[in-house]
Amino acid sequence: MNNLRLPLLFLLVLFTFSLSSCDAIGSIFKAGAYTGIIAVFVVVLLLWLLVNKMRRRP
Repeated sequence: MNNLRLPLLFLLVLFTFSLSSCDAIGSIFKAGAYTGIIAVFVVVLLLWLLVNKMRRRP
């Protein structure tokens, strides 16, 4: 499981630098408030799962 930690960290850094937060939030909320809330919830959930997977010890 330790072999998976570096690629997950790289993926997290890639996502962090690839999206401008203002642009991403602006385009999400153009689709509608409920769609934006659901999209933000899904992104936070995925980040939480990713961080938990990286912190889990083998």
